[in-house]
Amino acid sequence: MLTDTFGRKVTNLRVSVTQRCNLRCIYCHAEGERSPETEIPLSDIREILRIAASLGIRSVKFTGGEPLVREDILEIVRAVPRGLESSMTTNGILLKRYARDLKEAGLSRINVSLDSLDPACYREITGHDRLPDVLAGIEAALGAGLTPIKLNMVVLKGINDDEVDSFLRYVRGNRNLILQLIELMEWNTCTSHAEINRLEEDLASRSRIILTRRMHHRKKYCVDGAEVEVVRPRHNTEFCAFCNRLRVTSDGKLKPCLLRSDNLIDIRGKRGAELEALFCEAVRIREPYFH
Repeated sequence: MLTDTFGRKVTNLRVSVTQRCNLRCIYCHAEGERSPETEIPLSDIREILRIAASLGIRSVKFTGGEPLVREDILEIVRAVPRGLESSMTTNGILLKRYARDLKEAGLSRINVSLDSLDPACYREITGHDRLPDVLAGIEAALGAGLTPIKLNMVVLKGINDDEVDSFLRYVRGNRNLILQLIELMEWNTCTSHAEINRLEEDLASRSRIILTRRMHHRKKYCVDGAEVEVVRPRHNTEFCAFCNRLRVTSDGKLKPCLLRSDNLIDIRGKRGAELEALFCEAVRIREPYFH
């Protein structure tokens, strides 16, 4: 089991397989990563997953960019070792085409980035008229059993912060849909930072049940048959205190912290014991961004 010097066990790996995307979201921060000239190859991903599993990593999430624009995405999912749970974050545009094949390849569940249920607002945020494709993709994923599906809504002041109740109605009564309200990451020029504390207080006042998830001590609110989580990476010290993740960038570097890009470890082309040692070094240098 990988444990850093702050006593935090590392059990989760996030692998960015590409920085390419078929949307242009106004708030996109790309986790601080610039678009690389070359993407991490399947052979490297396969070895990274093998070593991660041998070191006690229990789950992997594929991210981007948009993972489904990679032509070999099904091979990437098939490369996940037995016993390692796999999931994916996608914008949902290509999900209708891929949902059943992803499930058959071994993917367990998905997160879908969806910031508006209003076509005009969706276009304003993403730059494209693809909302019907996303909704069809969610239905296909439900049918394929890629559940539970978490809907990632980045809350933007003056743009979509009036749609929370619409999202609650959309997920209400379906235990396979969970709404995640996400605090805006301020890594670009987007200034629409919503007051997430006030929003969470409102959810708490309306909730019949409030649960606390083990990871990040994140609260889950049960509001009239709708499940809601609030994700606050920038204004929540517990986000760091309970972090259990390592990240791999799309150009093949280990990233110990979501909020830092000055301590990356290059693992391109590494194999076996050398790669294992680099994993251990990445864990050794982890420290909470907020502490």
